[in-house]
Amino acid sequence: MERELIVMALTSILLATTLMSMNEAPKSQVKPFPLDQVKLIDGPFAHANKACAEYLLTVEPDRLLHSFRKHAGLEPKGKIYGGWESAGLAGHSLGHYLTACSQEYASTKDARFKAKVDYIVKELVECQKVRPDGCISAIPNGDKAFSEVQKGDIRSGGFDLNGMWAPWYTHHKVLAGLLDAQALTGNKQAIGVAEKFADWAISITKDLNAEQWQRMLGCEYGGINDALAELFYRTKKQKYLDLSRKFYDNRVLDPLAKGENSLPGKHSNTQIPKIIGLSRLYEVTGESKDQRTARFFWETVVRHHTYAIGGNSNGEYLGPPDKLNDTLSSNTAETCNTYNMLKLTRHLIEWEPKAEYADFYERAHLNHILASQNPSNAMMTYFMPLVSGARRNYSNPFNDFTCCHGSGMENHTKHADSIYFHAGKDRLFVNLFVPSQLNWKEAGVKLTQTTQYPLDGKVEIAFESGSSFELAIRHPGWAKQPVQVMVNGKEAAQSKNPSSYIFINRAWKKGDKVTFSLPMDLRTEAMPDNPKRVAVMYGPLVLAANLGSGRGPWPRIPVLVTGSKTVDQWLERVPGKNLKFRTTGIGRPSELTFQPFYTLNTERYATYFDIFSDEEWQTAEVAYRAEEAHQRDLEGRTVDAFRIGEMQPERDHNLKSERNDVREANGRGFRTPLNGGWMEFDSKVDGATPVELVMTYWGNERIRPDFNVLVVGKEIATDKLEGRPYNSFYDVTYAIPTEITQGKTKVVIRIQAKDGRTGPSVAGVRMVRTKN
Repeated sequence: MERELIVMALTSILLATTLMSMNEAPKSQVKPFPLDQVKLIDGPFAHANKACAEYLLTVEPDRLLHSFRKHAGLEPKGKIYGGWESAGLAGHSLGHYLTACSQEYASTKDARFKAKVDYIVKELVECQKVRPDGCISAIPNGDKAFSEVQKGDIRSGGFDLNGMWAPWYTHHKVLAGLLDAQALTGNKQAIGVAEKFADWAISITKDLNAEQWQRMLGCEYGGINDALAELFYRTKKQKYLDLSRKFYDNRVLDPLAKGENSLPGKHSNTQIPKIIGLSRLYEVTGESKDQRTARFFWETVVRHHTYAIGGNSNGEYLGPPDKLNDTLSSNTAETCNTYNMLKLTRHLIEWEPKAEYADFYERAHLNHILASQNPSNAMMTYFMPLVSGARRNYSNPFNDFTCCHGSGMENHTKHADSIYFHAGKDRLFVNLFVPSQLNWKEAGVKLTQTTQYPLDGKVEIAFESGSSFELAIRHPGWAKQPVQVMVNGKEAAQSKNPSSYIFINRAWKKGDKVTFSLPMDLRTEAMPDNPKRVAVMYGPLVLAANLGSGRGPWPRIPVLVTGSKTVDQWLERVPGKNLKFRTTGIGRPSELTFQPFYTLNTERYATYFDIFSDEEWQTAEVAYRAEEAHQRDLEGRTVDAFRIGEMQPERDHNLKSERNDVREANGRGFRTPLNGGWMEFDSKVDGATPVELVMTYWGNERIRPDFNVLVVGKEIATDKLEGRPYNSFYDVTYAIPTEITQGKTKVVIRIQAKDGRTGPSVAGVRMVRTKN
């Protein structure tokens, strides 16, 4: 009994110390407005929000709850959805959906969305009633796998934990959804469900030692530290803070805390949520190390790993800093990454309202997030292709539930989130230029922002009611000319400092009008490692060339022969309401029409362009023409050919495989035999003529292959593809001894990865007659 009293006393002291620390935690300098105080009234963001809301109403909670009920031993009430929900990462979509519906309800007070949220929470309560341990999970074989983890038997890889696909990642989404259900809809049961779920997580991990924890954290764990820190903040229960702190990946986070870039070669979206979690921990505990780490991470990713649209990563991974030139593909800029970078940026703005943070937020929000939705049906992109000739691939409403589909539901229900920030009742920040109404209840202020932005830079802010405070209007970093702000037709302030704020302090009253025009000019932005490869910008917008909606082979990659001309000398505005530009005499192979990147929803496009002088192009064109001649020569000598990754050609060639990863890049599919894997297929030959095997490979920057090539069981080559290009397709020719094909009309070709190694990424196969 005495021992128990001592333990209780020590616990009380520790809790009091933590709460004191929390009370002493730094206060944010500014806060964004809750969603119920900002209303979108017009423009592309309002349209995106409306389309998303309509889609959310078609999603059936019982289908998202399928695996949760099954895991709890209850009969599912709806058929499971497709995509990752049916492929092992079940449950994450329910968390995203809870958040999206909660956000939409907070914005509109439409009872249909609260009904969806309330129903899901009620069902999760039912699951916990038959699972007294508090676990709410949709993960196949989760109980067996977590019982192994609980005993310290941990087998962990990048996305696999004891056979489970990123389970803590999924649990984070569910916890976050429950917390949003409580905060945004007022659901009183949600916090209880979250606590019981977190208690289960504590019981599963309480006996793990430090080494076992780090081994477990080798598997992606999302931002569960963020959700647990928030749960601690709301409940004041120390145990949730303690658990949050344990989700700390030493391998990645320790170097970042020291100001060292540990990100090259890392999966981008595995890391960003960890940093968001540290940001929330800083806010609730005041630990300055967490803040330093978050700021360094943001600076590193934004300054050294980010494309013109504000997105980052190629094939989900980050490469060396400032090395982006050779990383353009159809798998650039995973949308989840930008979703999370905006969440992180929001934290940084709250700590210190610097215009450069809002500049990045605008760039990524406008050029990536807005572009990630097909406005005709609200479907979302996974990747945002940046290679020339690409087009966007959108998800399916019910059969393609991936991470980016889930975060996409959230993205388009919170476009009003970070337009305005406030510092108490004393200062109002206008960070984004979006048609909207603000009802600043605490200050008794109502205003309407009217603008056609980003089609032009004119903005009007009209007051319906007011009070005395300082208005801070962002002077964007891209606006290099002075910005003049008028109040009721008279100049009130002027700024000559891009990426700063313009301050006006006065007693605002009904009828006051603030007007200004942001100077939108053309410019180019070069790759950090290649000044001759550029993106074209107009004000905040990335412009892309519309390459048409045709199918079939990709069009020729366009280039710009600009010479010494500046962009305003070779790109002219096309008359009309829509924002379009056209080149004047410098487009190759033909002139190009540019428009805002976000508007190219179904067309092929080009975003980055190689620029040449006339002399440089004369030399470069020789290489372009030589490649065309090479392709014509191959066609003329071809006996048989087929593209990998396409169903009918693979069937026609009797393709068989084991342990293959099938993917797509730059409009073409490819197969990669994994450790010890193989593929084999039939190919026609000309038994009377010597032939060669031409393999088309994708330059996979993360794979170092080592493999054998066999024809009718006889090895004709062993290859490691050393010195080959990355992020492009290329051909390798292998000679076939005449005796192997002589007298035959067909042979079997096999690509075999060596033991412990990976095979090549094969995109195409061509059998050609040998040149004389």
